[in-house]
Amino acid sequence: MIKFYKLVFIISMISGTLITILSYSWMSMWMGLEINLLSIIPLLSSDKNSYSNESTLKYFITQTLASTILMFSIITTLNLLNLNEYINNDFNYYSILIMNSSILTKMGAAPIMEGLNWMNCLIMLTWLKIAPFVILMMNSKMTLFLSLIIISSSMISGILGINQISLRKILTYSSINHIAWMIGSLMNSQLIWLFYFIIYSIITINIIYMMKILNIYYLKQLYNSMNSNKMFNMFFIMNFLSLGGLPPFLGFFPKWMTIMNLVQNNFYMISVILIMFTLITLFFYLRLTFSTLTLSFNETPIILQNKFNFSFLMFNFLSLTGMIFSTILFNFF
Repeated sequence: MIKFYKLVFIISMISGTLITILSYSWMSMWMGLEINLLSIIPLLSSDKNSYSNESTLKYFITQTLASTILMFSIITTLNLLNLNEYINNDFNYYSILIMNSSILTKMGAAPIMEGLNWMNCLIMLTWLKIAPFVILMMNSKMTLFLSLIIISSSMISGILGINQISLRKILTYSSINHIAWMIGSLMNSQLIWLFYFIIYSIITINIIYMMKILNIYYLKQLYNSMNSNKMFNMFFIMNFLSLGGLPPFLGFFPKWMTIMNLVQNNFYMISVILIMFTLITLFFYLRLTFSTLTLSFNETPIILQNKFNFSFLMFNFLSLTGMIFSTILFNFF
């Protein structure tokens, strides 16, 4: 049963995100981000795990620095009263660039995932990205800067994630790769971004739910669990390949729509780079699944079916067949 103080901070975190989404002023958006930060810190910290406290401290320092830079850029931007001056002044262009940099810093969580439990990882990978993305929508016309962010994010996630043995870090670098895709979709269509984020969240929830049930954090534990239960093996392979964007799974559909949108708006180079480095991330997903298919272990009589509830099975069915239904709906409308 969830503790009362955690419930209070979860409600506060949800309120902070809603304040950011529904606000019409920069200061209110900044306040919503800070409510998010102050709410997540008690949820991340743990008296029993020193690694969790270390990760929380890293996260707090990084987010505090980003909040300070964001406040500086907001104050600088709001000091200009003339709209024409706001558009043509180079100094204000750089202040908006700094603002976007701080927002992107709040979006990523690569150095701080180790030591956290799976539920905290889920919050970091999904919910806490909503508010920064909403703010980024308002400055999404800085195509050159965002293009550089897309290229760097896809390169970093592909190169650094390939040798990881921690599942938390693998999902984190995968999240950075998906951030690059979502920024690419956001540059031209907010609807495609929303569609992408929903599908990404569904697949991530499926994966983390399985890891939480079986208490798996590293590849060695994963191999043992996958070879002890065929049902878990099937769900794991299906969701990871979907997260990597392999057709015909559901995760391929938002990538397909993003590429179509980028090509229609003449972002050819970004499309090629996204595809190339996503193939690298897909490679280490295939490496995980291929190892379980080739290595032979004696199956132990572990019954886990009761731990997988009906909603979880439906989400996995959606991940498997969602590509088909999404294509039908896409062509119909």
